Amino acid sequence: MNTRELPLLPLRGVLVFPLMVVPLEIGREKSLRALEEAMAADRLIVFVAQKDTRQDEPGEEDLYRVGVTAEIKQVLKMPTGGSKVVVEGKARATVQAIYDRDTHFAALVEEIEEPSEDVGQETEALMHTVVDLFEAYVKNSRKMPGEASVTLNIDDPGRLADTVVMNLDIRTQEKQEVLETFPIDERLSKVSDILSRQIELLEIEKRIHVRVRKQMERSQKEYYLREQLKAIQRELGEQDEAPETEEYRERLERLGEVPEPVREKITREIDRLAKMSPLSAEAVVVRTYLDWLLDLPWAITTEERVDVEEAERILNEDHYGLQKVKDRILEHLSVLALAPHIKGPILCLVGPPGVGKTSLARSIARATGRRFVRVSLGGVRDEAEIRGHRRTYVGAMPGRIIQGMRQAGSKNPLFLLDEVDKMATDFRGDPSAALLEVLDPEQNAHFSDHYIELPFDLSAVMFIATANVLHSIPRPLMDRMEVIHIPGYTEEEKISIAERYLWPRQLEQHGLSHDRVVLGRRVLQLVIRHYTREAGVRELERSLATICRKAARDIVQGKTQKVVVTSQRLVRYLGAPRIRLESAEMTQQTGVVTGLAVTEAGGDILSIEVTTMPGKGQLTLTGQLGEVMQESARAGYSYVRSRARELGIDPHFNEALDVHVHVPAGAIPKDGPSAGIAIATALVSALSGRAVRPKWAMTGEITLRGRVLPVGGIKEKILAAHRAHMEHVIIPEENRVDLDEVPPFVKRQVKIHLAQHLDDVLEWVLEPFSEEEPSGR
Repeated sequence: MNTRELPLLPLRGVLVFPLMVVPLEIGREKSLRALEEAMAADRLIVFVAQKDTRQDEPGEEDLYRVGVTAEIKQVLKMPTGGSKVVVEGKARATVQAIYDRDTHFAALVEEIEEPSEDVGQETEALMHTVVDLFEAYVKNSRKMPGEASVTLNIDDPGRLADTVVMNLDIRTQEKQEVLETFPIDERLSKVSDILSRQIELLEIEKRIHVRVRKQMERSQKEYYLREQLKAIQRELGEQDEAPETEEYRERLERLGEVPEPVREKITREIDRLAKMSPLSAEAVVVRTYLDWLLDLPWAITTEERVDVEEAERILNEDHYGLQKVKDRILEHLSVLALAPHIKGPILCLVGPPGVGKTSLARSIARATGRRFVRVSLGGVRDEAEIRGHRRTYVGAMPGRIIQGMRQAGSKNPLFLLDEVDKMATDFRGDPSAALLEVLDPEQNAHFSDHYIELPFDLSAVMFIATANVLHSIPRPLMDRMEVIHIPGYTEEEKISIAERYLWPRQLEQHGLSHDRVVLGRRVLQLVIRHYTREAGVRELERSLATICRKAARDIVQGKTQKVVVTSQRLVRYLGAPRIRLESAEMTQQTGVVTGLAVTEAGGDILSIEVTTMPGKGQLTLTGQLGEVMQESARAGYSYVRSRARELGIDPHFNEALDVHVHVPAGAIPKDGPSAGIAIATALVSALSGRAVRPKWAMTGEITLRGRVLPVGGIKEKILAAHRAHMEHVIIPEENRVDLDEVPPFVKRQVKIHLAQHLDDVLEWVLEPFSEEEPSGR
C-alpha cells in the first residue's frame, strides 16, 4: 500500500480507469490549478468523479471516495483558456482526506495494488463470459463499431473488466461501482450483470424499432391496396362501404322526418365521401360538412309551455316590475294556446345597462319552456359572422345563427341577439343587413347560410334582441322588430330589487346569512342615493358585494360575530359618499336651467348655463354639443332676438353683448333636440335678469315661433328628475300620452306641467321682474 498526497481533479460525467489512456478537456479554474501543480511536481494527479454532474463548484461531500491516480502524458493549452490533456491511469486509490488549498484541491490517497496471482478456472470462465457478452452487445448496438470486440484481446482479468465497462454507454454511477469493486472475480461478475442488462435493453429497443417499421410498411401497403381496390370497384361499378360511411348513413336514418332536399344533399355527400381516400384533404372537408348537417335540429322540437299562470309566476319570481314586457310575453302564450302554429315573435328590449335585459330573456325561456341560446353581436363587423363562410375558403364555418341552432338542439329555442345596436360595418359587409333575413317572419322560414347551402327554417324561433339605444340600429332592421323600452328603475324599485334579489344573492355568494349581516332599508336607501347613480342596478350590486366582503373580513378576524350595517359603518365600508343629492341647482339663479336628456345609461339631467359679457353679439356654444343641439341653441337665440321687447330684453342687446352658452361636463358629447326649451329659457333668464326658480327641470324641442315640439324618452327623463329630487318637470303637451308609462307614485311626487309654447315655460319657471330695471333691458 502506497500513501501519498496528490493534487485532486474532480471529473464530471467521465471516469479514468487504471492502465487506460484517456483524453480530457479541463476548463474549471481549480482543475487547471491542480493540473499546474501536478506538472510542477512529478506529473502525478488523482482523478475522482463527482456525484452530481450539475455542480460547477463541488465540495468535499460531492466527490466519491474511490478514484484513480494517473500520470499526465501531454498538455495542450486552448485559446479559450482551458487545456486538453492526455492522461494514463496508474492504479485505483482510496481517498483518505481532501484538502481545499483555495487555488486547487489536494487529497491524501492510498493506492490499491491489483492481485498478481495466477488466473483460476472460475476467473477464466468469467472472462470468457464477459468477452462473449461484450461481442453480443457490440453486435446489437448501433453506436459501437463492429471491430470494437476484435481489439478486446486482454489476458489480465482486472484490465479486461475495466476496459469493457469503460466502453459501455452506461451511467457514471454504474461505472463508479465497478471502479470501487477491488476483488477481480466480483468485478467480472458485476461487469457481466451490466452487460446482460444492456443486451436485454438493446433487444427490446430493436423489437420496438422493427414493430414500428412493420406498421409503417403495412400502412403504405394498405394505402396502395385500397387505391387498387377502388380502381377495380370503379371498373365493376361496385362500392364497398367503409365503417365511417355506414355510420353517417345510420345517423341520417336517425334524423327522422327531415326535408327532402336536405336528405338528398346529405346522401350525395355520403356517396362522395365513400369514393374518396380517407386521408385526403377533401375528405376532411366533407366529413366536417356532414357533421354540421347531421347535428342541426331539422325536425327536433321541444314542447313549449303554454300555462299562462305558471309562466306569470316564473316571470314575477325572477324579475321585479317590467310589467310591459311580462304582459307581452303572456299575451304571446295566450295566443299560442289558441293558435299553436303562430310564428315566434321578434322582440327588441331597449334600455340602459343593468336593467335586466339579458336576464329577462333567460326568464322568458324558462317561462315558455324553450331552450336558451345567446349570441353577442357587439363589435361584429363581418357579414360572414351571420351568414357563414363559403366552403371554398380554408377553415370555413357556419355563421352564428346556425351555430346557435346546433347548440340549442331544437327548432324552437329562445334566441337572444345581444347588443344588436353595437354592430359595425366595413369592407367585409354589413352584418345588420344579413340579420334582415333572420328577423323577417316572412323570410326566415328559408334562411340560407353560405356554409350549409340549404334553407333552414327559423320561423319557430323566438328571437329577442337587446340594445342600449335605438338611434344606432339601422331603420330596416328595427322595422322588423317589436321594440319594448325598459327604462331605468326608480329608487323604490331599486330598494325592492335589492331586498328580493341582489342582497340575498350576495349573502349566499359570500357565505353569509341574514342573521350574521343585517342591512336595513334606510341604509340601503343611503347606498342607492349616495353611492350609485345609474338607471340599472349593476353598481348597486357591486356596492352590496363590497359590503359583504368587508363584513366577512370583520367576522373572520374575530372583530364581531354579527354585523349590523349602520350609516357610520357604511362610510367605513364604502368610503365617503360619492354623489350629492343636490345633483341639479337647488337655489335660485339667473341664466342656469336644468334640462333633461336620455343617454346610454338611461335618463339624466343637464345643467345649462348662459352668461353675457360686453361684445358685438357673438354667440358661443361650448360643452361638446352635437350639431342638432347647436341648432337648437341657435333657434332659441333667434327666437329671443325676435321677441326681445315682449320678453323684457333690450332689442339691441346683440349689438353690445356677447352670449356664451355652456353645458357642463364638457368631456361628454351631447346631442339631440330635447334641450331646446331649456337653452331658450336660460337665454331669456340671462338677458332679462330674471332668476330661474329652483327644482324645475324641462325637456322639449323649440321652433323659431316658440312652439314646443314633442321629444322621446319621457319616462326615462321624468325618472331622472325624480332621482335628482326635482319638484316640477315641464314636458311638451304632445307627450301627454307618454305619461301613462310613468309610475303613479312618481307622478305624485313630481308635478308635471304640459307646455305648448315657450311663453308657458317662461311664465312657470322665471321669477317676475323686480322693481329695479334689469341690466339687460
